[in-house]
Amino acid sequence: MKLIIAITGSTGVIYGIRILEILKKLDVETHLVMSEWGEKCISMETEHTPEYVKSLANTTSDPKNMAASVSSGTHRINGMIVAPCSMKTLAAIANGYDDTLVARSAGVTIKEGRKLILMVRETPLSAIHLENMLKLSRLGVVILPPVTEFYTNPKTIDDIVNHGVGKCLDQFDIDHDLYPRWGSF
Repeated sequence: MKLIIAITGSTGVIYGIRILEILKKLDVETHLVMSEWGEKCISMETEHTPEYVKSLANTTSDPKNMAASVSSGTHRINGMIVAPCSMKTLAAIANGYDDTLVARSAGVTIKEGRKLILMVRETPLSAIHLENMLKLSRLGVVILPPVTEFYTNPKTIDDIVNHGVGKCLDQFDIDHDLYPRWGSF
């Protein structure tokens, strides 16, 4: 299994970080692309550094390097997760505006028929946001906002983050024990 993980400049960078931490433990190969603001949000929202986050991935590409391997459909991957996905990135992907490596990689993922998961982060949602999500959903993109669930009775922020991450991993049939399954408690 090979996945591209993108972290963009929206609140919730912990989702992308936790995905990388879990995938590293599970020996899933990852290629990380972080936007400039995704990198800045790491120090604003967590106790981690961009260097730590980069160390979690097998490969990291500069978001301005449009010649990176993940910008080509010939680069073999199983899919891509954008966590968190800013509304700017959502709009770029929805409209084929491949001005960054994150948007280009997502566009390539779509054109190659591979799974793309967008953990969109914004509230409230405008009609523009919803139209962009609908457009991508109709193309087969999975829109997966990290919505808090309460049926598992989360006790910590980690419980909430792990549930969102687990929902992403479920999309790729990656086994995990990040949250209890319905009916198991």
